[in-house]
Amino acid sequence: MDIKLQESERIDDLLTHDLKIIQSHEVFSFSMDAVLLSHFATIPNRGKIVDLCSGNGVIPLLMSIHTKGEIYGVEIQERLADMATRSIKLNQLESQIQMIQGDLKESPKELGKGQFDLVTVNPPYLPLEGQDKNMNQHVAIARHELFTNLEEVIEISNQLLKVGGRLAMVHRPSRLVDIMYLFRALKIEPKKIRFVHASRKKEANMVLIEGIKQGGKELHVLPPLIVYEKEGKYTEEIYQIYYSDPRKNSK
Repeated sequence: MDIKLQESERIDDLLTHDLKIIQSHEVFSFSMDAVLLSHFATIPNRGKIVDLCSGNGVIPLLMSIHTKGEIYGVEIQERLADMATRSIKLNQLESQIQMIQGDLKESPKELGKGQFDLVTVNPPYLPLEGQDKNMNQHVAIARHELFTNLEEVIEISNQLLKVGGRLAMVHRPSRLVDIMYLFRALKIEPKKIRFVHASRKKEANMVLIEGIKQGGKELHVLPPLIVYEKEGKYTEEIYQIYYSDPRKNSK
């Protein structure tokens, strides 16, 4: 398919799933966080899914492999939303995935309240304090809470979810107490959690968490996910997630 690229853009293979994605060094490219979240989330076979803070659309693309449901991505940055839209066309997934450019605060109005079986989100991790003023603006928006914050992300997710729907998020472990508090305050009961460690001897640098709207009180702490066996070599589990992605938690 003939897709027009801007001067700085390139087309990358997306793992081994016969998918391709448009990326650029000028904006925030997807990272391991997004890949792990798309694998961790309990993806329904059908129904409706929305990915907030969607960036260049990597999570909707990866989830499309495992569901026949409708998938929406919401991204505030026009450049990234446009790249995602073109990636969707590149993969001929227009009938399944739709990218919406705009503020996530407007998504319940645009997409409907209580309509979604799954919300995924890889939100900005860092508070505004200490932001590098010289940072690329696209990167700053992706990393820092410039246009949204943790409480707002969870509140909007709650509005979008139907009762029994799931919210899956990746974040920094340092924010876990805040996440758990806000989940329960908004009646999204934490159901499973997994810590991600760069190596066996290092403390966790990511946390994956999923909750169910108005779910019962039962939290499962999964075994830690170790990224590197030794310097530069992925563990077998990471290798499988990246290159074959066997699903054990889809419903």
